[in-house]
Amino acid sequence: MAGATQHRVDRTAPALGRRPWPVVLYLVALMLVILIPALVVSLVLLNRNNDAQEQTIRALTTATVEAMAQAVDNEVGGMLTTLRVLSTSELLRNGRLADFRDGAVVSLEQMGANLIALDADLDVVLNTDEPFGSSTGKTSDPASAERALAAGVAVSNLFTGKVTGRALFNVLVALPDNPSGVALLALTQEANRLTSALQARQLPSGWHAALVDTRNVVIAATPEAGLETGTTLPVRQPVPDAAPDQWRRELFDGKTVVTAERRAPISGWRVVAWASTDIVGRPIDDSRFWLAAWGILIALFATGAALLISQRVAHSVRGLRREAQKLGRGEVAVPRAYPVAEIAEVSQALAEASAQRQTAENEVRFLMRELAHRSKNQMTVIAAMAKQTARGADNVEDYVQGFERRIHGLARSTDLLLAHGLAGVLLGELVESQIAPFSPPDASRVDVAGPTVRLNVQAAQIMGMAAHELSTNAVKYGAFAGDGGTLKVRWRIVDQRLDFNWRETVPHTVATSDRVGFGTTVLQSMVGRSLGAEVERHCHDDGMEWRFLIPLSAIDPSVAPATAEDEPSE
Repeated sequence: MAGATQHRVDRTAPALGRRPWPVVLYLVALMLVILIPALVVSLVLLNRNNDAQEQTIRALTTATVEAMAQAVDNEVGGMLTTLRVLSTSELLRNGRLADFRDGAVVSLEQMGANLIALDADLDVVLNTDEPFGSSTGKTSDPASAERALAAGVAVSNLFTGKVTGRALFNVLVALPDNPSGVALLALTQEANRLTSALQARQLPSGWHAALVDTRNVVIAATPEAGLETGTTLPVRQPVPDAAPDQWRRELFDGKTVVTAERRAPISGWRVVAWASTDIVGRPIDDSRFWLAAWGILIALFATGAALLISQRVAHSVRGLRREAQKLGRGEVAVPRAYPVAEIAEVSQALAEASAQRQTAENEVRFLMRELAHRSKNQMTVIAAMAKQTARGADNVEDYVQGFERRIHGLARSTDLLLAHGLAGVLLGELVESQIAPFSPPDASRVDVAGPTVRLNVQAAQIMGMAAHELSTNAVKYGAFAGDGGTLKVRWRIVDQRLDFNWRETVPHTVATSDRVGFGTTVLQSMVGRSLGAEVERHCHDDGMEWRFLIPLSAIDPSVAPATAEDEPSE
């Protein structure tokens, strides 16, 4: 009986008090509690940083490809200008083709291009690459010639010259009713001369680019691309309705690459850029490798240290563990006195980490409130825009287009707000970003200047909408409606007020209207009421002028703007 009782006691003893673990296990566990969340957070930050870097590369690549396409169009546009100048020659109109040819040879000597004149049957009348009078028969590019006769101008795809046997392209201009019998003038240029246009801009490391025609045939390529002129580019086959700057992942010579493109408006050709996904994703892979390596090293070091100090901290590690558990639960941890100095420092560190966590949580709650406040203000502005757009629209299509344009204008202002934050939005950048989508190709027609002025959130949104509406009006019936109009925007600081002047000059008399649309509401009501500004509108014989006199206190970034509740409803 006694033996049985003793047996029962032995079996229940572990349940009453489990054998304590060595302190080293607690230290290792504490190390993992600290290390693993840190590694996870680091990985998240690395991914976010990689996303930001990828967005930067995307923006840089897209801008570079767009600049390349613009450079190509500049070359083609220069050839079109040369053709139009040659088409006005009196020698050509009087039928003195031999003299016209000789003059064209001299004019085109520096350009390196060849001039060809075709009659209505697409027979070659003259060719500056051949003696006058020698017949070369039909043109080598009849399809482009037919398009030029129909549309007035045309830019050909890549073709092989019948006389030279080289890869060429044509730029053609039709000459309707020319008394000499010449129906078309064409400038023929070798495709390899466009390589310099692609090399005018430097792509990011590891990227290549090629200029392709509408059939995806390579006209020119960067030297490192390894593509021959006349070959078909195996990526970026034309896809209907695809976004021109959309990135794609495709196979190129058995490798996955990232591609981007931009279409040249004049020629219709496309500049396609690509890079291996290994190059695009290499930074994040390297960062992950080093994060894992350092995580392992730190874990090994911490484990060794735990083994060395476990004897000294055995009597205090339980208290330290309890503090760590408080930190894990989000409770306030306070430093405690321990006999081992290192443990006391860890206790202090835990307390500091707890305080930092509390501070961070308070900041998160503050930011969430601020986000809700900003969102409510944005909804108020958008609601006002929707109502005012509806008042000035005659049908649903006009309403949708007008509302979409204003939303895009508000988005550009918001982009600047996000970029500059509490520092304030630069007035110059804001005005230029709103004018840019409407500006004519001739940059000399737009003149924007003024001192450095920063705007707070409310002022930036209102001035952004004002600049958008003024730009829209300029396109409809102002400085941008014709070829001769100009726009001058000036601002200065006078008597603690921002003196902002928008002056349009047009070659014709401006027709005024009494209709009050969204633009007039923004300019006369929102700017004047929300910013406490004086708004002046002057109709001159040669154009429209707007002047805003805004108190500096209304635009100061250090002054919080009025809340959505403070704004009067529309």
